[in-house]
Amino acid sequence: MRLFAGTQWDRPPRCEHCGELQDTCGCPPPPKTLTPPEKQTARLAVEKRKRGKVVTAIRGLSPDENELPDLLVQLKNACGAGGTLKSDWIELQGDQRSRVRALLIALGFGVQG
Repeated sequence: MRLFAGTQWDRPPRCEHCGELQDTCGCPPPPKTLTPPEKQTARLAVEKRKRGKVVTAIRGLSPDENELPDLLVQLKNACGAGGTLKSDWIELQGDQRSRVRALLIALGFGVQG
């Protein structure tokens, strides 16, 4: 007899909605709960990279509570500069603090830096 025979740990996990195995379940993922911008504060900083390149870093916005890819597109279009999305922050090429600050305030975010 196995140690966990007949318990919930002995069985493979199943979907809560359809009852299928989680590996084969076709249910859509639960919707993302977004935090309103008024309750968040973005922290702006200018950082220097190798070879003298300057980037504007936007930190303090949780990737689980925001649509960071959409925000990145808006920021890149407003600044006319390239940028990238790191694991939990956004980087824009150049010193873009004033433009980023104006856009984030217009979207309702609190801004520091």
